[in-house]
Amino acid sequence: MSTEYIIPQTQIAAVIEEAGGELQIKKDHPVKRPEELAPGECLVKLQCSGACHSDLHAALRDWPVPPRLPLIGGHEGVGIVVAIGRNTVDSPVKLGDRVGIKWIANSCLNCEQCRKGREQNCAKALYSGYAIDGTFQEYVVSYVNYVTPIPEGFPSDAAASVLCAGVTVYRAIKNSQTNPGDWIVIPGAGGGLGHLAVQYARVRGLRVIAIDTGVEKKNLCLKLGAEKWIDFKESKDTVKQVLDATDGLGAHSALVAASSSQGYEQAVEYLRPGGVLMCNGLPGSATLSASIFFTVFKSITICGSYVGNRQDAIEAIDIAARGLVNVHFVNRPLADLKDVYDGMMNGTIAGRVVLDMAKQ
Repeated sequence: MSTEYIIPQTQIAAVIEEAGGELQIKKDHPVKRPEELAPGECLVKLQCSGACHSDLHAALRDWPVPPRLPLIGGHEGVGIVVAIGRNTVDSPVKLGDRVGIKWIANSCLNCEQCRKGREQNCAKALYSGYAIDGTFQEYVVSYVNYVTPIPEGFPSDAAASVLCAGVTVYRAIKNSQTNPGDWIVIPGAGGGLGHLAVQYARVRGLRVIAIDTGVEKKNLCLKLGAEKWIDFKESKDTVKQVLDATDGLGAHSALVAASSSQGYEQAVEYLRPGGVLMCNGLPGSATLSASIFFTVFKSITICGSYVGNRQDAIEAIDIAARGLVNVHFVNRPLADLKDVYDGMMNGTIAGRVVLDMAKQ
């Protein structure tokens, strides 16, 4: 099955060898041979990969569940299927298909969580760039039942970040119990998750209040359709500004895309009775602080929303492929990954960064 493609023995990969170790760009990392692929596995030659804040957490090892070591991060890859494991039955993809690699690389598909559409909560789920090698390399092993087909004509670099950031906010907005015309507040609106949340919210007919800081992020959010902008560093009273924007009633929902606790702390105060707080951003060790009295008194729902399932990915990609959502991104070479991480830590990246595997 591999004779149609020439697959090298080695490749370029971004690797962290040990806890606390430096990120290394290796030019001699081995490529798994087609004959070594298990049934159901496929080898994808990557064209690009998005860089996600989750990748930074994996590199820093600051989440409660530590990643594997050595670690090749990345989970927003797009590329071409160049090999499929022998004895794979009824593969939904074939050689030459362009597909996307997501955070959820595989799940059992048979447990209660999988059957209920929460594949991401499967106890046997495998995470790209965390539990298994991810997309910060030229060739990645994935699974035929989990890669996402990329529609023809949709550029690979434009699709990459939809596979995680887009899917994550799309599912959260789907589950936010909102209706067209409702107000949604998005703390972290100018970042990688947030700028996509602004757009998916607009697609669903929601009115967006964007919270973030900086002129570049302000311009981006307003350009993408946010009706109101609040700079949290300049604001003397963020809660009052949200209430003023919503006729004193408060927002119907908040989707926190920021990966810090600050974005969560005021949400219960500015949500109207019956409002829904969607928790999306993943701080490493912060806790969620909310008034129990007002959470109960105002009938507030607090809901964690963790990436999405295979159908969510197909829907999110379809919306973006039709031009209704556009990722704001810049292309960088894989060798720049450490600088990208620095930008994430400093909060200076507006939108996303996509690593182009052709730029070496």
